[in-house]
Amino acid sequence: MHQPQLDCPIALVVEDDAAVRHLATAVLEETDLDVIACDSAEAAISVLERSGDHVALLFADVRLNGAMDGIALATAVGRRWPDVRVVLTSGYDARSAGAIPAEAFFMQKPWRALDVLVQAEHATVAARAA
Repeated sequence: MHQPQLDCPIALVVEDDAAVRHLATAVLEETDLDVIACDSAEAAISVLERSGDHVALLFADVRLNGAMDGIALATAVGRRWPDVRVVLTSGYDARSAGAIPAEAFFMQKPWRALDVLVQAEHATVAARAA
């Protein structure tokens, strides 16, 4: 995990599968966002506590290792950092269970890089307008 630039909005990738985490990171590194990758929700919360005012996008898997899953992470982020754009992904249709928080966007796996880039652009525009 590297340190973000102070003036650059951040995309926070949270994925326990290293290959998927690296892919999402590579896609988001093509945007105007600085990217920080974490393998757990707990690590992501730690980043948010240090840099939450600069995080524009949370891109997280629904199923994560550890005590907190992606849905709990999205809920916590929505409460504490309401300006962060939250995108949850899963290979399972989590929407059918009604588990995805209303303020989060859901992206079915396998996701397309273009769809990730569109979400990043929305997050960047909103962060710069704030």
